[in-house]
Amino acid sequence: MTETVRPRALREALPHVGVGVLGAAVGLGVAELIAGIIPTGRSPVVAVADRVIYFGPGAWERAAIRIFGTGDKVALIIIVLAVIAAVGAGAGMLAARHQSLSRAVVATSALIGAWAGAVERDASWVHALPPLVGGMATAWTMHLLLISRSARTTPLSPAGADRRRLLVGGSIAASVAAVTGVTGRLLQARVDASASRRAVVLPEPVQPLPAVPAGADVDVAGASRYVTPNETFYRIDTALIVPQVEKEGWELRFDGMVDDPRTYTYDELAARDLIEADITLTCVSNEVGGDLIGNARWLGVPLAELLEEVRPRAGADQIVGRAVDGFTTGFPLADALDGRHALLALGMNGEPLPLRHGFPARLVVGGLYGYVSATKWLTQIELTRFDDYDAYWIRRGWAKEGPIKVQSRIDTPRRRADAGTVPVAGVAWAQGRGIERVELRVDDGRWREARLAETTSVETWRLWRWDWEARRGKHRLAVRATAGDGEVQTEERMDIFPDGATGWHTVEVKVT
Repeated sequence: MTETVRPRALREALPHVGVGVLGAAVGLGVAELIAGIIPTGRSPVVAVADRVIYFGPGAWERAAIRIFGTGDKVALIIIVLAVIAAVGAGAGMLAARHQSLSRAVVATSALIGAWAGAVERDASWVHALPPLVGGMATAWTMHLLLISRSARTTPLSPAGADRRRLLVGGSIAASVAAVTGVTGRLLQARVDASASRRAVVLPEPVQPLPAVPAGADVDVAGASRYVTPNETFYRIDTALIVPQVEKEGWELRFDGMVDDPRTYTYDELAARDLIEADITLTCVSNEVGGDLIGNARWLGVPLAELLEEVRPRAGADQIVGRAVDGFTTGFPLADALDGRHALLALGMNGEPLPLRHGFPARLVVGGLYGYVSATKWLTQIELTRFDDYDAYWIRRGWAKEGPIKVQSRIDTPRRRADAGTVPVAGVAWAQGRGIERVELRVDDGRWREARLAETTSVETWRLWRWDWEARRGKHRLAVRATAGDGEVQTEERMDIFPDGATGWHTVEVKVT
């Protein structure tokens, strides 16, 4: 009896679930269309996802990066879409017997979306319209699909349902959802900074750096390259959609605790004496052995020169960088004045900054993790005090200062190798101090020194190679580095939170 009732209940529920999902799809498509029509409108899905990032515990962010890596943003968008579909399904099931409760679920979801859109940076009440109109579209779609042809005020039941009308109505609803959604996304994408970037002709640096020496790389398959190509350079930030900022009309405000606040245009900055600097950037979320690190040749204005012009006031000890999407970083004022390279960067590896890496301008500071220094899509630099202001990630429990720790990584081999001479290769870094030595150990044997590749700066990583006479069997390789100031990489394993991971990178290799 029970087994008979359950399949019947399931059959009765499925049409309502489908109606709810279709209603949610139509509502979302209409919301995307309205967002595309509104000037500076943003996708309601992105707006909600942004609020998840902003209010979510720091542990969520760490888990997302650990699981999805640089695909964390795509994963979050998929999760938000899945939740919208689940809410629609739930509203559809409720509509079978509790129409008012179903409408309340739809209305609440629309209000949440409206709030997310209205509180975005530089948003107004107009940006709340897409989810509200979308909510009404959802409710109306569900109403039409749940009314039979013969009795339009009677909720749909499997016994008396006009299946043909439901099928036709569902097809129409799906088409409306697809057309409005795609059109909305196309309208939202009409602002594209690609043309602005293509029009940029970077000036030559006042003192060009020598070409990267051939000896900076190691001739081993699977090993990193000294210079990381722009297209494969890691990207970790809070922007779900890459901000489209055209250089025309862009300005950088430099204010706060300064005697002479200034505003710079892109052309004014590009006309200055620009310098080149090889700097390796590292994400604080980089696990031991992780790949959230890359090295590039940057072109930009020394931050120290701009500081000299605005004249910081006594007591200022923090430089806060603000992005167009509201993200902030903060690092010590002293770090921009101690001789390290701290740049307002306009170029990366001989090109204008890629859109995904901060065009038209960003901050790059040697020796600091990106979460305290590497503001992309920069729009303001503010001088303040650490006691007076906490930047984005600091409010989420991360350490206020982010000096990079001594680390090393084995790139190859990772799992298997043939017996005989096996080249072991990887990278080591301690930006600002450089790498003096890299050592390898097989199983519990003694440490053996690797051969270091050339480097152009203590602010970059350093490649290394060690030739291993490998015997058959399973072996455990470990690596450790020593910084230029003599600090030896610690074996102690520490989590990335709150100021970066530590520990030796080890790999298990089966030699056959």
